[in-house]
Amino acid sequence: MPRATGARSQLAAAFESTYGTAPASGYLQMPFVRSTLGSEQPLEDSELLGYGRDPLDADQGPISAGGDIVVPIDAESFGIWLKGAFGTPTTTEVTGVYTHVFESGSWNLPSLSIERAFPEVPYYPMNSGCKVDRLSWTMQRSGKLQATVGLIAQGETTATSTQAGTPTEYSIDSRFNHFQGAIMLDGSAMGNVISNELTYSNNLDRVETIRADGKIDGADEGMGMLSGRTVVRFAETTLLTKASAGTPVALVFSHTIDADASLTITVPRVLLPKPKVQIEGPAGVQVTYEWQAAQQSNGDAMVTATLVNEVASY
Repeated sequence: MPRATGARSQLAAAFESTYGTAPASGYLQMPFVRSTLGSEQPLEDSELLGYGRDPLDADQGPISAGGDIVVPIDAESFGIWLKGAFGTPTTTEVTGVYTHVFESGSWNLPSLSIERAFPEVPYYPMNSGCKVDRLSWTMQRSGKLQATVGLIAQGETTATSTQAGTPTEYSIDSRFNHFQGAIMLDGSAMGNVISNELTYSNNLDRVETIRADGKIDGADEGMGMLSGRTVVRFAETTLLTKASAGTPVALVFSHTIDADASLTITVPRVLLPKPKVQIEGPAGVQVTYEWQAAQQSNGDAMVTATLVNEVASY
């Protein structure tokens, strides 16, 4: 009999009009690397005494749905995850090239229905009410540029055939690479950077009400947070001086293929902790800054993500 393999699995996603209700159409086939998305229901041990040393039957516990999906960062499909994390963008067009601007701070984040396909079995689980709780990735010299999307879902239904129809496919030709990355500090290129980690979190709050189906009622938006971990070779004291003085800095992280395909993350107000300058051995000295972003002094968004591509809308 056939057995499921990751090579044949697929993932399709669509934004919901009503939270927790899977759309009948409009699904997009999403490229992905791996996934822990799914639903589980643990067992709760019996607490009853007086029936001997062997326990009585365990009971079913509450349903928990969600997980992580690791995805490539590209100029097209990544816009779906940015919309999930930040909300609907503002889009402008110039001769067939679209600029999508996503801003943090939205009170109403969209939800998605996401179907995973295991055609060999066949098994098609659909997770509805998926909201992006966390979006993170690392910039470095080599390796594949990937992001981890942390999701909280309402629940899961299963079928023996696809519920997503024939999904629309994004082009994967516009995938960004690490060597196309750049970091700006206060308007100038930042040198000596070994690696940089970015994590944006919506801090979603599960609404765990009493329901006959065991699902959550929703996931409410909490305080947003953008944090990072930047590792630099110790070659000068500009950053260390700003950290010691508590002076905010502006950071811009970007990946650019050409004028028609780019991703830019703009963080105008970043607070740096004063780090230790540690000597680990005879090799070069590295300094790690565990920074946090904050709302701008004029109340503007903490972080803006600008995606340029040929996709008309998200």
